[in-house]
Order: sequence, then C-alpha cells, then structure tokens
Amino acid sequence: MNVLLFGITREIVGSDTLYIATDEKIQTVAQLKSFLAEKYPQLNKLSSLAIAVNSKYAKPEDKITIDDEIALIPPVSGG
Repeated sequence: MNVLLFGITREIVGSDTLYIATDEKIQTVAQLKSFLAEKYPQLNKLSSLAIAVNSKYAKPEDKITIDDEIALIPPVSGG
C-alpha cells in the first residue's frame, strides 16, 4: 500500500511516499491512522491529520485496499 505524504507529514516520515507492506493487514482508515501513529509518534502532535482515499476525504470506518490512492493531509494555514 502506497501512501502519499504532504507538508509536515513528509518531513516527519522523511519521504514524499510511504510503502506499507500488505502483511500489516490494514483494512480501514482508523487502522491506518493507528499504525502510522505507532510507527511515527510525531504525527500524534499534529492538530489534525486527514486521510484522503481516491481523492476524497475519508472517515475512520472507511475501507481501504492496496489499490486505493491514499494521502495524508496535514493541517494547513492560510495567509
């Protein structure tokens, strides 16, 4: 499963994409968030962290598969 990273999430992980092996058995957005929070604790410090699946904001209960386009959307500020 490939995850696209933007903004501060890219800095935290150290790359603009993250590969998660299928043996992690991540099937929902909530499971993905939990996995990422454990692997990258600094993500927990963000004021918000949205996940988009196939270019749409996803809810925690939404299912994800290896074929989905997944992106982490960090908090943004305007100005």
